[in-house]
Amino acid sequence: MPTNILNLVNYAVLSVENTDYDYHIKAETKTIPSQCPTCNSKAIVSFGRREQLIKDLPMHGRRVGIYVSTRRMKCTACAKTFSEILPDVDDKRAMTKRLLEWIGKQAIKRTFSSIAEEVGITEGTVRIVFNDYINVLEKTIRFETPTWMGIDEIYLIKPRGVITNIRNNTAVEILKDRNKKTVADYLYRLKDRDDVQYVAMDMWKPYRDAVGDVLPQAKVVVDKFHVVRMANDSMERVRKSMKADLTLKQKRGLMHDRFVLLRRESELTDQESFNLDGWSKNYPLLGEAYRLKEAFFGIYDAKTQQEAMQRYEAWRKSIPAELYSYFLPVVTAWSNWQPCIVEYFNHPVTNAYTESLNNLIRVTNRLGRGYSFEALRAKILFSEGAHKVIQSRPKFERRDESMSMNYAMFSLGDSLPSTRTVEKAKNYGADLSTLARMIERGEI
Repeated sequence: MPTNILNLVNYAVLSVENTDYDYHIKAETKTIPSQCPTCNSKAIVSFGRREQLIKDLPMHGRRVGIYVSTRRMKCTACAKTFSEILPDVDDKRAMTKRLLEWIGKQAIKRTFSSIAEEVGITEGTVRIVFNDYINVLEKTIRFETPTWMGIDEIYLIKPRGVITNIRNNTAVEILKDRNKKTVADYLYRLKDRDDVQYVAMDMWKPYRDAVGDVLPQAKVVVDKFHVVRMANDSMERVRKSMKADLTLKQKRGLMHDRFVLLRRESELTDQESFNLDGWSKNYPLLGEAYRLKEAFFGIYDAKTQQEAMQRYEAWRKSIPAELYSYFLPVVTAWSNWQPCIVEYFNHPVTNAYTESLNNLIRVTNRLGRGYSFEALRAKILFSEGAHKVIQSRPKFERRDESMSMNYAMFSLGDSLPSTRTVEKAKNYGADLSTLARMIERGEI
């Protein structure tokens, strides 16, 4: 009998045939059925055999097919016929259980088509197996509820909601859209949702409404980067409007003006400062727009909420009439979102790591040449080795008197009763820095 190259203890290998691309292995189970699954009677007799093709893990660079000579039995007590149950084989598919698990793990790292070619199955089958694998992970993996939560979105065909744990810099969830109902449903399902203290977000009203309805105790903080970006956008509108009326020679004199104007004044080189000074003299409105942008950034240098509001009022009143329409979106946003914007000065929570995650998702989507949303979500959230897991030790508690009595009953030679509490691992989600390294190494 050939060597059992399958390494499946419940099977005996009858023959092995190999080609350039495949292993064809004939096998049978070692244990014969002993009773009827319908009536549990042991009065069963052989009723023939049938050959089943079972796909297994690729081996030695070849696809593997196991041709199992499956026994059919008949119960003389109830007259029912049945086939023996094949051990180590999935109940729903003609595959070994280890192959299913391998496909699930590989599908997070690789394309479905490459796995299908390596195993010898269809791409659709890989997709179905992958979905089942992710459903199992969804039930078994639980991320800790963030006390500092970030909510943002990324555009993948349409806007998708992204949830992060700001304190631990991890990805927690990617939602199918950013609608209020979707966000609210996710927040309702959170374990210990009352523990959420702060939620950083951009100025998207459904986020604020969902958090207000489900997490009334949480402080909503508008991320400073979304606010100051509006000042940059306003200055850009001034620059483009002004350049539209310039001659080609004048435009050449403003070479690389966009990159200079978007930089903070403290970051400019001597040459850039010299160029900016010249542009401001030749085009006063452009210089004034840059001043307004810098002054708005300066609001976030305030130490207190009150000081920030005073700086904003002074800034708003300093806007020239000819530039007011360009900076009107900033004024409107501050007016509509003022409580959440100035909350930053009490609790400087930033959503910058969520923005970093969005960039990682875009890279992953581009490398995958158009993953489905479900596949992309799984690759980000469930990549093996990307989770930030921390062991939590139980709180030290003073022993009670009954425990002291128990200790007194034992002599020095006896083993003491164990009072150790098993440590519980806390999973905070997919670590962003780890995800970045895995993407760079091509592991996702």
